[in-house]
Amino acid sequence: MNYSFRLIALLGWTSLAAAQTPESVSEKDFLGDMPIVLSVSRLPQRLDETPGAVTILDRNMIRLSGARDVADLLRLVPGFQTSTSFESGAPLASYHGGFDAFSARMQVLVDGRSVYSPYFLGGTGRGLQTVALADIERIEVLRGSNSAAYGARAMLGVVNIVTRHTQDTLGLQAALTSGENGINDSQARIGWGKEDASYRLTVDRRADAGLTGSNGHNQISRVNFRADLRGPANDDIQLRAGGLEIESGNGYSYKVADPLRDRTFGSGYAQLDWRRSLGEDEDLAFSLSHTEESYRDTFPYSLIELKKFVPTINDSLDIEYSGQSSSDTVSLQHTFRHGSNLRVVWGGELRREQVISKPLYNTDAAFVTEFSRLFANAEWRLARDLVLNAGSMFEHSSVSGDSLAPRLMLNWHVAEGQTLRAGVSQANRPPSTFEKFSNVRYASNGVVLQVATLSRGNVQPESVLTQEIGYLGDFPKLGASLDVRAFHEQISGFVRSQPYALPPGTALLSKVAADFINTEDLAIHGVEYQLKWRPWRDGQFIFNQAYIDIESLDRDTSWGAPKLASSLTFFQKLPGNLDLSLMHQDNSTASPQGSTGDPVAMTRTDLRLGLPLRFGTNRGELALVVQNLGTPYPDFDKSFQFQRRAFVTLRVEN
Repeated sequence: MNYSFRLIALLGWTSLAAAQTPESVSEKDFLGDMPIVLSVSRLPQRLDETPGAVTILDRNMIRLSGARDVADLLRLVPGFQTSTSFESGAPLASYHGGFDAFSARMQVLVDGRSVYSPYFLGGTGRGLQTVALADIERIEVLRGSNSAAYGARAMLGVVNIVTRHTQDTLGLQAALTSGENGINDSQARIGWGKEDASYRLTVDRRADAGLTGSNGHNQISRVNFRADLRGPANDDIQLRAGGLEIESGNGYSYKVADPLRDRTFGSGYAQLDWRRSLGEDEDLAFSLSHTEESYRDTFPYSLIELKKFVPTINDSLDIEYSGQSSSDTVSLQHTFRHGSNLRVVWGGELRREQVISKPLYNTDAAFVTEFSRLFANAEWRLARDLVLNAGSMFEHSSVSGDSLAPRLMLNWHVAEGQTLRAGVSQANRPPSTFEKFSNVRYASNGVVLQVATLSRGNVQPESVLTQEIGYLGDFPKLGASLDVRAFHEQISGFVRSQPYALPPGTALLSKVAADFINTEDLAIHGVEYQLKWRPWRDGQFIFNQAYIDIESLDRDTSWGAPKLASSLTFFQKLPGNLDLSLMHQDNSTASPQGSTGDPVAMTRTDLRLGLPLRFGTNRGELALVVQNLGTPYPDFDKSFQFQRRAFVTLRVEN
């Protein structure tokens, strides 16, 4: 507990330092303009009029956090569980339960483009790594289902990553990070152009030795390009393209079926966005995107001992999980105002997903899923202090059929800066290609040795009925704000892997195989809140807490999220313009994120000190970050430990 004592002492010292030059926080300093949220209903809305609870991580908070990727940033959002492990391909983040290793019940958007991967069980971990943190303007996190606006993948939440406009990143920037645990990051960016045509190119690399006890040496390499163009007739055009490669060490030294090895994931994308203003409150938007993914994971498995009994098989077998996937999306939406009290956005989207993997499906054929979506969301001001948000999406899947995802939310401005919110929504998640069609078998010289997973195709979509009430309060005289969400999420037809008996003679060694079925109806209920307090001008406290109770017949599922998770973040501007950040997180017992091991608790405290730099017309920052000041804690697997690590970052830009 020595580090906790030092933490308290440091908080006290910085408070005294701030008190020596007291400046009261005015209402203007605290509130400024009410944040405008872009992604909840597809309408730009004030934070206190959105149909759901939203957490915004802005560029300054991203910098002060000391995080090295988006997944780690999401620890600052109430109700989220995260992992820094690469064992499932990339660091993970999930909302209200890490039920699997791929976080398949949440949608992630990067500048409006879905980065949900159709490969394996589906998921968002790799998509969270799409862009460098330095290029992110803000992250909007909707805590709750949003299929009414973004379709079936937005079952339990949406993370919308918004990158910076190229006009804000003109010039050169470079950053280097080096530290313990093999941390070796680098980033370079160039921005150029004029007001009507500006461009940005960013190249970066993130590398470290992973968690203690794991097969580390992880590396992420990225390149991203963006162009912002102003066309005729009030047209705004954005072009984006980029590539991502993740190389990670995986496996265990003591597991024959999951040995130490290297895996590689690659993706590339291109995106076109066009928006035309048709008037002060009306516009038309068109989007087109293409994404490709490739995955390579292979290792040899010895059959020498088995060959003594089955002479016709080979000496070894190549176990492989490699494959490719792609997705194409085209969408069109129309936003307009009808009178002074009604705003509407409506439109449609076509999406095509394709997966090819002989190791996972026992065929070279492509599995194609096509989605057709029609959506509409309306914001109706019933009275000066009463706003009704109503919306729905009709979705047709070529595999799972039709579904409807409605939402109704009422926001009541009880008093100035005080808003109550209540609503209900329905969301769905169709089975992934792997859940519906998987056929994983191992054969040697024509002899089927084992059938590990064989889907019988009976699995149906999951659905969730969400009821919630919320409160958003601003207290400018106190320099404080409070965001509360109480929820009840009833999931029907929860999909889980279950073993079943194979017909006799199917495989030489296995009598059972896994299949994905709708197992049970489960409930998730609780309350979460975030309190922000600025007791003085240059200091801020952020306190998050989430109580989550998962009612499930399955032990691992019921422990999918900690029943109580708390975090306290403190930002302070010290004398000499030094930035201090302290972040403390404490989670009660839960299964490790992405795994099904024994439930564990975790405590983590991070420290960051940042010194602004000036070199003539150039500026920059030198920052020291120490992650996990306390004792190591298990991450993903009980044998993987997140140890204390320190690193230094130097950033320079003109």
